[in-house]
Amino acid sequence: MDTIWLSGAEWLAVLRVGLGLWWLESWRHKDRKAWLRRGTGITWAADIAAKHRWTLVRSGFDTVVKPRPRTMAYVVLYAELALGVGLVLGFLTPLALAGGALLNLVYFVLMIHDWAEQGQNSMMALISVVGLFGMAWQTWSLDAALGWF
Repeated sequence: MDTIWLSGAEWLAVLRVGLGLWWLESWRHKDRKAWLRRGTGITWAADIAAKHRWTLVRSGFDTVVKPRPRTMAYVVLYAELALGVGLVLGFLTPLALAGGALLNLVYFVLMIHDWAEQGQNSMMALISVVGLFGMAWQTWSLDAALGWF
């Protein structure tokens, strides 16, 4: 593979770190007090899920998320933080990439009617898949330093 300036593995590492920074920004810009104390994020998602055209999304949200809004707020917030840190540092990278793709898929399906969100979720999922199949942990990562994966 011919590349300019960096090797192919280094460009994949740049992509991985950029995706990690994107997850960290997603975590950083959330009003964590509102999410955790008042449940604003889950309340917002519940409103979207209640109007969703797919019964599976409505019933899945009602079964999994609605009964435990505080727990799910923590799950969402700290999943985004863990993904960001894991990808930036290259720690447990395959798990972070697969988990990020899954979380983006969940966001994509829930927000199927919100075209503004779809671009972000589809691009983040695409980067996750490229990073996973390109093994973006080979360079500039704790995984490579530790000889993992």
